Amino acid sequence: MGEQELQASPQSHLLELTLDAFRVAHRASSAAAEGIATSSKALFAEVREHERALDSLDRDIDDLVTTTITRVADDEARVLLACMKFGISLERIGDLLLSFVNRAETVAAHLDHDDIRDLIVMTAQLERMLTEVEAAFRTRSLDKAVNVLRADAEIDRLRNVITFRHLEPSEGQRRVDSFHVLFMAQEIERSGDHVKNMAEEVCHLVSGRTIRHVMRAYDRPGEQLFLERIRNKQ
Repeated sequence: MGEQELQASPQSHLLELTLDAFRVAHRASSAAAEGIATSSKALFAEVREHERALDSLDRDIDDLVTTTITRVADDEARVLLACMKFGISLERIGDLLLSFVNRAETVAAHLDHDDIRDLIVMTAQLERMLTEVEAAFRTRSLDKAVNVLRADAEIDRLRNVITFRHLEPSEGQRRVDSFHVLFMAQEIERSGDHVKNMAEEVCHLVSGRTIRHVMRAYDRPGEQLFLERIRNKQ
């Protein structure tokens, strides 16, 4: 399916606020990834600033949707509702990243090398997913949205790796550190779930179908999809 940029409309301010929220969440995840790699207090503080910005953007988006949704056509109303859902999800991601960096500061001096590596990969994957889902919404791209849905599996896998590692702690490993690390992994995994939910919303917004129908189409053999694209161009 081709990509189509969002057209200017009376609701363009709301759309811009939503895209701003995506970008702030992306910067927060980027700062969290770099912060866990460097134990930088400045980067952890940056995540906290982004969390406050996401709170404010969520309130602004909610207020605008409330005041405009009754004055627009059905298609525009669906976009506005999607914006409201995205605002909520991005605000929750901000909360999860805030908790993540608070825990990171607590255990930074005791983090195991393997945990640091896996948490960096998880937060970097979250950052990429946020970039992709923002692009999927902005360009109305089913392909990008489906890529996000598939990318979430890597975050889930690494969460499981960390969980299994800490179910059998090595000698000398502090139990309180394991507690924080497990919750840090869970917070990134839950953030990934929110991004996945947003990707599902994009799929529904673009196709008008449930995610099950969308994924069923994408899971067809590549040769069949190629032939259908050729037919659609004729």
